[in-house]
Amino acid sequence: MVGLKPPEVPPTAAVKFVSAGMAGCIADLCTFPLDTAKVRLQIQGEVRIPRTVSSVEYRGVFGTLSTMVRTEGARSLYNGLAAGLQRQMSFASIRIGLYDSVKQLYTPKGAENTGMATRLLAGCTTGAVAVACAQPTDVVKVRFQASRALSDSARRYSGTVDAYRTIAREEGIRGLWRGTMPNIARNAIINCGELVTYDLLKDALLRTQLMEDNVPCHFVAAFGAGFCATVVASPVDVVKTRYMNASPGRYRSALSCLLALLTQDGAAGLYKGFVPSFLRLGSWNVVMFVSYEQLQRALMLARPALA
Repeated sequence: MVGLKPPEVPPTAAVKFVSAGMAGCIADLCTFPLDTAKVRLQIQGEVRIPRTVSSVEYRGVFGTLSTMVRTEGARSLYNGLAAGLQRQMSFASIRIGLYDSVKQLYTPKGAENTGMATRLLAGCTTGAVAVACAQPTDVVKVRFQASRALSDSARRYSGTVDAYRTIAREEGIRGLWRGTMPNIARNAIINCGELVTYDLLKDALLRTQLMEDNVPCHFVAAFGAGFCATVVASPVDVVKTRYMNASPGRYRSALSCLLALLTQDGAAGLYKGFVPSFLRLGSWNVVMFVSYEQLQRALMLARPALA
């Protein structure tokens, strides 16, 4: 036996909602530096067109991390962590915690198994709703991750709350929802890549009795989900990051941001930061899904004691 046993009573929607938010925060705490490195690599060179060799500052995942620590200090790896945790409490709770409930809602009555189309539709739905609710936290997180370490007088924002206020004041309320459409596209794809892949892999492993419903099973399914999500979502993720980080008026739309990226870097630019994206998404998925499964079981075991 590895980890807590599955509860006799299935977890409620409320337990899944809370567990998903907590698991998302745990995963962010463990993998946030990789996410920051990914953002830096994705926006690198966007100012100079065409890009010159001398403009390349970050080289690879670990090169980016070491450069940031050397030039900006170790704390720079966690720029935007507060907004990131705020994001997970709303974002992960909705897109992951409500996935099973929405999947059941879309499943026809009397159906023995849930079809692929139903799983994909549920993933797209929860992903889109989560973005609509949590987009401001994502914008602030990306702004902090993309910014370099500056003196107190030159900092773009003094803190997370100030960032929300400043963006709303200078760019309007719409500024807090900058990049919503590419983010909806990205998270619909990622949600399907993560949740549907995890769902299918876990079901297959349990159905064929290759593994039991324990931590190793969750680890294998989560790793596969992270790789699948990275492959399909990286192009949209690069455009989303650049568009949300851009100053007002730089790009007319997400499409113009995409065209500028293709003009500057070609098709390869769509997979900028792929390695840190995979390292981050793969490790994030493993930590998140393993934590999610265990937290659900722990909360169900604690319910009688709390009642």
